[in-house]
Amino acid sequence: MELAVSVAVLLGALLLLLFVAFGKGKTELNEKSESTEITDDLPAAQEHDDTPYPTEEPEQLQLPHVEELEQHSFSHPLLAATLHGHYGNVTCLDFSSNGKYLVSCSDDCTIRIWSTKDFLSSEHQCLRVAIEKDHASLVSLSPDSRTFITWLAGKKTLRVFQMCKENDSSFSFKPAPEDFPRLHTATVVNIGIAETGTFIMTACSNATIILWDLYGKLLASIDTNQTTSLYAAISPCGRFVASCGRNVKVWEVCFTTDGQFKEVVRAFDLQGHSSPVQFFAFSGDSCRMVTLSRDGTWKLWDTDVDYEEQQDPYLLRTVSCQVSENSRIALSPDARVVAVSNGCGMTLYNTTSGELEEEFHDVQSEDIVDLAFDINSRFLACSGGRAIRVFHNAPGYRAAIQDMEAMLQKTSNEDMQRRLQQQIQDAQDALDNLFAEAKS
Repeated sequence: MELAVSVAVLLGALLLLLFVAFGKGKTELNEKSESTEITDDLPAAQEHDDTPYPTEEPEQLQLPHVEELEQHSFSHPLLAATLHGHYGNVTCLDFSSNGKYLVSCSDDCTIRIWSTKDFLSSEHQCLRVAIEKDHASLVSLSPDSRTFITWLAGKKTLRVFQMCKENDSSFSFKPAPEDFPRLHTATVVNIGIAETGTFIMTACSNATIILWDLYGKLLASIDTNQTTSLYAAISPCGRFVASCGRNVKVWEVCFTTDGQFKEVVRAFDLQGHSSPVQFFAFSGDSCRMVTLSRDGTWKLWDTDVDYEEQQDPYLLRTVSCQVSENSRIALSPDARVVAVSNGCGMTLYNTTSGELEEEFHDVQSEDIVDLAFDINSRFLACSGGRAIRVFHNAPGYRAAIQDMEAMLQKTSNEDMQRRLQQQIQDAQDALDNLFAEAKS
């Protein structure tokens, strides 16, 4: 009973927080925000080795004026924000682990860091960081958000940017004096920094994963023994790395008690799709995973297992869906909602029932290339073309309400019943307001 009470209070507090945050966002609609330009503070190009990579030299992009950009029009009651600012196509998104920031990279040679507190405002504040003589195709924030790493599309190497305080007390991001060594020989499919802050991962389509320390020293190279790797990622807990191709393979990255790298150990596989797995995602606690396959299904797995005791992950659900060559999948950190992209649109599913909750058509001007939930499961962001669309996670609200309604049926304590009823009503009011505001 005490556990049920604690869980109910936690769920109620979370939903009330979302409700208050939504209301606060409405009061900020008239606040003015601006993009902070810091390109003049970047060090001169000679601080880096700008020798062209032998197989490809980056092109100098001819960027159009803002008025020349053709904006793709899209509206929906659940659309929280459209983030404009990039002149080129946005190639990657990453939310910070504290929920305060969203970082994006584009082939316009810039990185932009957006404040999530401005999502519900009429204008959206961001910090702009320029990439000299190159552009980033991938980006990832460090756990403390004071560092980010990028994969340079032209030089084909990893570059680290660190936050610096200027003389006027403002902040900017400047590149480290040296880039990481060039070790990959094929397309890099993803990069990441472990939440533990102990290692960096780069993964290549030729089925190789490289683990680095934070200063560019090689820790380990993993041969995934797959024909090709379509995607790879670090688990949110920072304990595992995973790669997908024919199936999903997961390894544990082990460190000693004093923080020294020890070894990489094979943990478990996710098998069951009849065609290659092209994307996967973890829940916030790494206890659930979802996989998306070219066989036209997504699967939900219970990965909270003791692999050292030969326990295998449990398949919880298989759901049919529309899948295209560039489809992506995302799992909300609370594991309640799955998002699947298909071309320029996407669909949202309830993980408990497997039912389709929301369907969005023509969200972007081009195929969606990235999906990301924020750490609080409040927002879902997607990129494709030059704009970033941010949606309210309405299915997450509904799933939380369903969980509290189930608790209400089980409890006989009158105080708890009244508390749950009030929390359910508050959450439902917040959900209704999402649609009411759009209509007004």
